[in-house]
Amino acid sequence: MISRRTMLMVPAALLAQGSSLALAAPRLDPVKAFDTDADGTLDLAEVKKAASALFAKLDRDPDHDGTLTLDEYLSVVEQRFKAANPDSDGTLDAKELSTPAGRALLRLLR
Repeated sequence: MISRRTMLMVPAALLAQGSSLALAAPRLDPVKAFDTDADGTLDLAEVKKAASALFAKLDRDPDHDGTLTLDEYLSVVEQRFKAANPDSDGTLDAKELSTPAGRALLRLLR
């Protein structure tokens, strides 16, 4: 079983389910989001299901070939950057990086 603390360390891409879910509910409890049997914990099957669904969203090739290209990854980075840059000035300052969207971008870049 995976603890809440461990789950919070899962890559942001997995937790954010794209980026719209994270932006819509920045205080989303990741355990509740993926705990399909509602037992308060995440097992390997639940994490694999969530990861598989996310990968399918990220794999934007017309043929969904089961690989994530650099362009697909950079598309996600660009979406996260734009979400973290509400003034659309093309730069991120410390205040913007401290927002939920900014932290999601930073986790993605680690």
